[in-house]
Amino acid sequence: MSLLLNLGARAMNASQTVISTIGHNIANANTPGYSRQTAVLKTATPQFTGAGFQGKGVAVDTINRVYNRFLTQEAYGSRAAASGDEALLLNLQRLEKVLPPGEAGLGKAMSDFLNAMVDVASRPADPAARQVVLGRTKEMATRFSSAGAQLNDLQAGVSSDLRANVQVVNALAKQLANMNGQIQRLNGGEHDTNDLLDQRDNLIYEISKYVTVSTLEAEDGSMGVFIGGGQRLVLSNQAAELVVEQDPYDSQRVQLALKGPTNTLPLDAALLTGGSMSALLNFQNRDLQDARNYIGQLATALTMRVNTQQSLGLDLSTPSGAGVALLAVGAERVLPATTNARDIAGNFLSNVTITRVDPDFLQASSYILKGDPALAGTYLLVRESDGFTQSVVDGQTIDGFRIDFDPLLAPPGPLDTYRLEPVANAAPDMRRVLDLPAGIAAASPVSAVTTITNRGSATLDSIFAVDPATFTPANFPAPPAAPTTVRFTVQNPDGRVNYEITGPFGTLAGIWTPGQPIGNEPGIALGFEMRINGVPKGEDLAATPPYLGDTITLVPTPYPAQNNGNVKAFIELQGESFVGKRLNPLTGDISAGATLNEAYSAAMGEIGSRVQGTEYLAAVSDQVARDADAAKAAEAGVNLDEEAARMMQYQQAYQAAAKLLQVAQTVFDELINTVR
Repeated sequence: MSLLLNLGARAMNASQTVISTIGHNIANANTPGYSRQTAVLKTATPQFTGAGFQGKGVAVDTINRVYNRFLTQEAYGSRAAASGDEALLLNLQRLEKVLPPGEAGLGKAMSDFLNAMVDVASRPADPAARQVVLGRTKEMATRFSSAGAQLNDLQAGVSSDLRANVQVVNALAKQLANMNGQIQRLNGGEHDTNDLLDQRDNLIYEISKYVTVSTLEAEDGSMGVFIGGGQRLVLSNQAAELVVEQDPYDSQRVQLALKGPTNTLPLDAALLTGGSMSALLNFQNRDLQDARNYIGQLATALTMRVNTQQSLGLDLSTPSGAGVALLAVGAERVLPATTNARDIAGNFLSNVTITRVDPDFLQASSYILKGDPALAGTYLLVRESDGFTQSVVDGQTIDGFRIDFDPLLAPPGPLDTYRLEPVANAAPDMRRVLDLPAGIAAASPVSAVTTITNRGSATLDSIFAVDPATFTPANFPAPPAAPTTVRFTVQNPDGRVNYEITGPFGTLAGIWTPGQPIGNEPGIALGFEMRINGVPKGEDLAATPPYLGDTITLVPTPYPAQNNGNVKAFIELQGESFVGKRLNPLTGDISAGATLNEAYSAAMGEIGSRVQGTEYLAAVSDQVARDADAAKAAEAGVNLDEEAARMMQYQQAYQAAAKLLQVAQTVFDELINTVR
């Protein structure tokens, strides 16, 4: 009888445990990160009798947690990638708004500025036309400075978001460390702490939204969490602290580091391969820096060319003088690494400066200057936009800027590094610096007069100075001194005409090609460009009398208020491909540049393509993360239909066991009554 009662009680207890587990599953069906639990039953140890071993029913062995390590790790990684792509897309979309197309864009502002010069070309002395130019100049400079300010705001937003993310990750890491401690204390028993394990996995999943993690389970049941190529974030019941530090070069930029007992360990952004914090760092270091350089290259190239052309023209002052600067931009920046060698007072032992010298060759890039480990005393310059590396020396000009070492200090040491930014800081400080309409240098310092006896159809289109290094006003003397003349000599069958330029410098020979200027080609290089319409006639010695060829006389401009030569040079800037030329140091070849509008369109296109590419990646990675979560839930999640079926099954088992006890009780009562 006692055996019968024992069988029924054990069956009821087992069924009750299973039903309780099923109820726990159903109650947590919508709990994030919950893993389904199952009660494991086993046969109770049988009892020996004279007739053999008598079974004693069923017992509960343990309660298992349904868990798949591979699917869990897959969920961590895919969620990190999805969160990173989402954060990058959000910031790229913000960046795209800084470079708008159409009426609100920088391209339109540059076109309006140069187009305003057309009215000055028509009416050189008209103060109203000149005032319009100044207005367009200010509007263009304001748009550039506004774009630069927006980029600075984006940088501030990145820094703020990183600090907020770091606070969240540090809080999660501390919770995870505490959870490890609880699991360690309970790990000595025979059964797992299933609910605590679920909570720990959920904490790791939340951390993976901010940074890619790798995990390693210890024998004591704790879970180690590592980031950035193996750096410890949580180990056992101890959590490291993430901090946001200043970039080693630029105080406006930030980097992540792990805080230790005595120092902090910077984390390489390239090793933080996923999560929103990795995306923010990549956006700061690549996309935002590229945008600074794109806009800065445009602002610098345009400003330097405009100011140079201003200096080559004549204004309306009395007497007329060379034009002064029309625009100004932010200065070049040299950012020494905080690790560079210092003296005992904390001052750097070396200093490097850079100077923009040629706007045509300035690149939309920053550079890293460092010692060459292969050869002491020499230095390597790395162009960050494409990784191109070349050896440089003090005073050398590279990509339109010159590098100089401070002669009062020691040269950079072998471990010193510098970030060089020729153009990145230009746009925020771009401004108009000329306020007087009369200060616009519309007149060319040299004028050309065709001889009335010329027999060809050549007429003057424009003449203006273009190169301050070679243009010398003394080469174009005023009467009664002998003037500088251009005489066309040999008429070639292909339409070209040989010519000679004679002046104080002697006689120089060249060949005129239709559509090409005279005065600034190889072999001539007098620093001016004269363009003509029609075709000049060369000499004809067989004629009677002999004809020596058409001539054009070059003299100083007598009436600057009536001359528009220099303003035509401004107008030609719009169609000139001078932005971003590149010199191949190995071959000496010069690649073609881009016009101002082409360069701006290319910058917009590059940012736009990154937005489109990231939109696609974000959609794909989000779907991958959803699929990974679904796969994990399919195996470890709660299926209400399945749990309901199991509930009915064990309810019936419970009722059957209860019936067994009822029968045993009835038999027992009958036996008692019989004995009485």
